[in-house]
Amino acid sequence: MQIPLFDKPIDNLLPFDGEVQFMPEFFNQAECSNYLHHLKTVIQWKQEPIFLFGKQIMQPRLTAYCGDKDRPYGYSGITMETQPWYPFMQEIRAKVESAASLKFNGVLLNYYRHGQDSMGWHRDNEKELGVNPVIASVSFGAERNFQFRHYTNKKELRSIVLNNGSLLLMKGATNHHWEHQLPKSKKINGERINLTFRMVLS
Repeated sequence: MQIPLFDKPIDNLLPFDGEVQFMPEFFNQAECSNYLHHLKTVIQWKQEPIFLFGKQIMQPRLTAYCGDKDRPYGYSGITMETQPWYPFMQEIRAKVESAASLKFNGVLLNYYRHGQDSMGWHRDNEKELGVNPVIASVSFGAERNFQFRHYTNKKELRSIVLNNGSLLLMKGATNHHWEHQLPKSKKINGERINLTFRMVLS
């Protein structure tokens, strides 16, 4: 099946059961260069182990978490160590909150060092995120292909190229009905850092 590919703004990337908006030039190139530098040098990155099908493996990427002190976050058996809202992270958060018309108290960061770093199929549906969570995903660095797959009808697929400085908003029932992934790519040599802002409930 041919996967529809979007590379420009569109009201909704999903045909049904969710809402995804894409803003390809949310940050300008000067902002992207500045923020990528700070993310690489200020953030304390780790490669965490997770359990997959009963086996412990190392995640194929580096991760970190910034957020409010009273709102810890974890997934797949990992409790993330909370780093503070560094000044440059506050700048990014303020701009993202303005676009999303929503406040965020945490951000999960992923550092994809090359094309072999990846993220498998999953939904952001942890109970700490509540019902119909809004996830705001910012990309800095190399372009990567990002895919959606309907949770019950696996033949329903959508794909988009997340470019440097882009913002992707997942809203409504998206994380109930759609999985997403960032697959490996032999064509990618560059690094990408992804910030996924969220509201973590108590």
